[in-house]
Amino acid sequence: MISPTLAPGNARALRMFGGLCAGVLLLLAGVPPAAAQGRLDAQYEATLSGIPVGKGAWTIDIADDSFSASASGGTSGLLKAFAGGSGTGAAQGRVVNGALVSTNYSATTTTSKKSEAIRIVMSNGNVKEYAIEPEPPVDPDRLPITDAHRRGVYDPMTGSMLRVPGSGDPLSPEACRTGAAIFDGRMRYDLKLDFKRMETVKAEKGYQGPAVVCAVYFTPVAGYIPDRPVIKYLAAERNIEIAFVPIAGTRILVPFRMIIPTPFGTAMLEATQFITTASPPRVAKTQ
Repeated sequence: MISPTLAPGNARALRMFGGLCAGVLLLLAGVPPAAAQGRLDAQYEATLSGIPVGKGAWTIDIADDSFSASASGGTSGLLKAFAGGSGTGAAQGRVVNGALVSTNYSATTTTSKKSEAIRIVMSNGNVKEYAIEPEPPVDPDRLPITDAHRRGVYDPMTGSMLRVPGSGDPLSPEACRTGAAIFDGRMRYDLKLDFKRMETVKAEKGYQGPAVVCAVYFTPVAGYIPDRPVIKYLAAERNIEIAFVPIAGTRILVPFRMIIPTPFGTAMLEATQFITTASPPRVAKTQ
């Protein structure tokens, strides 16, 4: 999502890297109602083996009854001459009993070879309709998506915003001990998180403070081709991790940094700017 193409000769694997970053989940059930409002303006840089290869931006607005999020990015530096690409993503929805419930998700990617747009309409965690334009050709080796695979899922953008229940510090090991299902318009996969450590992070501009680092485990379910090396690699990888930090005024955590080992070196997406502000909850008018 933030950097759809990151490395020549490994475009598909690192597009998956971007998708996983967008799809790191999870909305936890049973959260008590809470009037929380906050905004995030963030910028990210993608690197491969320490070499800058992409940049992106992410904005999130959370009100007491609705939310919206949008992201854009693309390749940069020398890589742009080899494998130029750009992409955008957006999600909107409602805030219900403190949880984010998506209603719409869209994503576009553009490279020198093709452009593609994905659109998903959701209701209460179920996919009502979705489309990919242009429609991809049918591949008999791809495991089919069924109606059951489109129920009880999150879109990748909403899934990347982790809701932590309770009233204590949201930056705790418990934030990582969960998992859920993601549908990105093409694939249905599970992401499981587990606690790794607490650490301190610092953006060049904005946030500096604690982060909770979660291990991320990827399990493909449907909509993929089993023999593809990138799928096998990501499913077997045990060193993917994400550092989460909070959006001020809310109990929502979002990725500050993501790391995926690859055969070409360590791929990393990290915030260079992370400006987050809390807004006072709206007060109902009285007569």
